[in-house]
Amino acid sequence: MKELWQLFITFCKIGGFTFGGGYAMLPMLQREVVDKRGWASEDEILDYFAIGQCTPGIIFVNTATFVGYKKKGVLGGIAATVGSIFPSVIIVMTIAAVLNNFAELPIVQHAFGAIRVVVGVLIVNAVVGMWKKSVVDKFCAVIAVIAFLLSAILSISPIWIVLGAALLGVALPVVKGAWSR
Repeated sequence: MKELWQLFITFCKIGGFTFGGGYAMLPMLQREVVDKRGWASEDEILDYFAIGQCTPGIIFVNTATFVGYKKKGVLGGIAATVGSIFPSVIIVMTIAAVLNNFAELPIVQHAFGAIRVVVGVLIVNAVVGMWKKSVVDKFCAVIAVIAFLLSAILSISPIWIVLGAALLGVALPVVKGAWSR
């Protein structure tokens, strides 16, 4: 029961104190789940995060579910999932109750502008961190550049890009093995 509570509280803390979605949460997720608690390795958390992007739903919630399931099975997955969404539900309900009265105030507009800037910085930080850990050779760098171009220029769905990259990752060793014979 103590481990289920720890999962709930940990993901509640991450969900309550980071803003900007899954990418902005990645540094805190890494610090809490990998560095501080040892519930997953760096590679595992990146894999969970990648799978969380491909599955329906919110990246952070999906990642929390994977970590919780790894740690304590179905009950761990539920505890981590509920912990990850609990702060958002409370915050959204509170903001919805009062925002209409204050949304047009200049100070509120400036606050939201500042939050958007900080979230942008957090996302860039997460991307740089993922790049350093994921792009380990020239082949990975080429895949990353192609994926970015397909997404940014052609607006191809991330699902197809991730599936294509996975197929390339599987096919390359097979092709290299056939050429080296």
